[in-house]
Amino acid sequence: MRKDLSFLFQRELDGLSREVALYPSDEDVWRPVPGQPNVGGTLALHLCGNLRHFIGAVLGGSGYVRNRELEFSLRGVSRRDLLAQVAAAKSEVMAALAHVGDEMMEQRYPLEYGGAIVRVDVFLLHLLSHLAFHLGQVDYHRRAATGSSTSANPISAETLVDAPSTRKPDVER
Repeated sequence: MRKDLSFLFQRELDGLSREVALYPSDEDVWRPVPGQPNVGGTLALHLCGNLRHFIGAVLGGSGYVRNRELEFSLRGVSRRDLLAQVAAAKSEVMAALAHVGDEMMEQRYPLEYGGAIVRVDVFLLHLLSHLAFHLGQVDYHRRAATGSSTSANPISAETLVDAPSTRKPDVER
């Protein structure tokens, strides 16, 4: 399970990098779109802060200190700096998950979340779905803000063939 979660977090974070890179300009990342409460830059900062805190710091001991309010109030961060944030989040998530053993997956997550006490594996699944949810919002924002229908192919089903637990079919010779 841990290896599959690592694979999927990496896939989604790579998708987030591609989404940010596809914005034609730094201004487009921050362009408001009617009916959307968050722009792509805000969502990228939020996702990075969320993952760096809940996985990198809590499970991996990275030392990252989250400022959630800043994730939603900061503006004008360049695409280059956003991509650096995504890379840092990916690095911290991968490092933390590499040290989470199967035994720990069944342990209680060290923090209470939303008034609930959950297992590490359940919380990691929650964080993965949170990442995928907001990744879709970034994709939608980018397309609406720029008028481009270009796909970043953020969560390609074809990549599942490379997942650690995927059994590749035997090929007839």
